[in-house]
Amino acid sequence: MTLLKFAVLGTGFWSTFQIPAWFEAGGVELVAVYNRTGEKAEAAAEKFGVARFYDDAEELLRTEDLDFVDIITEVGGHAPLVHLAAKYKVPVICQKPMAGDLATARGMVEACQEAGIPLFIHENFRYQVPIRKIKSLLDDGVVGDPYRARIQWIHGFPVFDNQPFLMTLERLILTDLGTHMLDLARFLFGEPRSLYCQHVQTRSDIAGEDVASVMLRFDDVICSCDMSYSTKTELEIFPETLIYIEGTEGTLELGADFWIRTTTSEGTLSRRYPAPRYTWADPDYDVAHASMVPIHEAFIEALRTGLPPETTGEDNLKTLNLVFRAYESAERNQVIDLTT
Repeated sequence: MTLLKFAVLGTGFWSTFQIPAWFEAGGVELVAVYNRTGEKAEAAAEKFGVARFYDDAEELLRTEDLDFVDIITEVGGHAPLVHLAAKYKVPVICQKPMAGDLATARGMVEACQEAGIPLFIHENFRYQVPIRKIKSLLDDGVVGDPYRARIQWIHGFPVFDNQPFLMTLERLILTDLGTHMLDLARFLFGEPRSLYCQHVQTRSDIAGEDVASVMLRFDDVICSCDMSYSTKTELEIFPETLIYIEGTEGTLELGADFWIRTTTSEGTLSRRYPAPRYTWADPDYDVAHASMVPIHEAFIEALRTGLPPETTGEDNLKTLNLVFRAYESAERNQVIDLTT
């Protein structure tokens, strides 16, 4: 099978894991990398054995024969690079959040539609092994019809050390982590009818909010999404997603260390669903880094078949709408009707 040729635009923190995940998925060839700082692009090219590196993204797109690009810059760099790829009609995979506001994100989707190219969003949380299992059990009706749920994520690691640009974002946790949490709520329960949000800033050395809770009302389910970057780093807390679902026939729980527990009239069943371990992944982030492999496999299949994956730009607009309506809810201290 012919390898799909691609380029990586942005060689910062996440690219050091995303690039090996592409190699793990297979069927692709990384032919070029770009970073606005040429030395960083050169270092990434040397590290991953890439033939060419650029500090000019348009020169890369004009020069290289590509099947797609993977944009792994900070959020402010996404839109210009997506529009540039659309200009050269190169299919795009873009990191989340797609953009810092909804209008910009819509413009990115429209640019790719007009260019006749796909836009996929690297929304990998839903591809985590234990979360796929939760979804499977829910769809199988193991606990009946769900009516209440909680999705929780607490980060006990120095996220600002790894990604210092996050400290400058005036809209922080809802755009950075809320995109994951709200996408998971949609993945599990569909499209919500209303939401209510509150958020706080607990640190003086950052620009935006680092703790938030969003209550979502679906047709028959109430779901709260709770997230924090405030947890003290000296605590032994791993960055995991925790889920608790109550249904008409029992409860379904994703607990710490990837244990899934179902409780019904037949009793309680517990089983652990750990992520695969890859040598290139950070052990503290195994579940997140491992989820990059199946989402890359989904993207490769979509590019080969023309059939869209789960996480298209069009679909991700629905998640981003929840993110920015959540900010509106917190500012107004009101429930937001999403049906109008």
